[in-house]
Amino acid sequence: MPRPLHLVMDRAYEGDETRQLAVALGYVPMVPPKHNRRAPWEYDRVRYKRRNEIERLFRRLKGFRRIFSRFEKLDVMFIAFIHFALIIEGLRLC
Repeated sequence: MPRPLHLVMDRAYEGDETRQLAVALGYVPMVPPKHNRRAPWEYDRVRYKRRNEIERLFRRLKGFRRIFSRFEKLDVMFIAFIHFALIIEGLRLC
């Protein structure tokens, strides 16, 4: 049995329609309710906190000029450079 795919979303996307669309597409929405919700729901707080790690990775990738300005004309070359940048970021963490 496949594991459910969690869709980690920002609090700005916590509307009922957005969450229902995520469920209809087969995802488990992982978004905290706004504080003024009458019927708040439970969510995995630990998994939601890890969202910050992904946001920081995208910020570091934007430091590569070739990625944020999209110098490459071919998609294959652009993806190859993203892979290269991810390798460099992985080596920096070691």
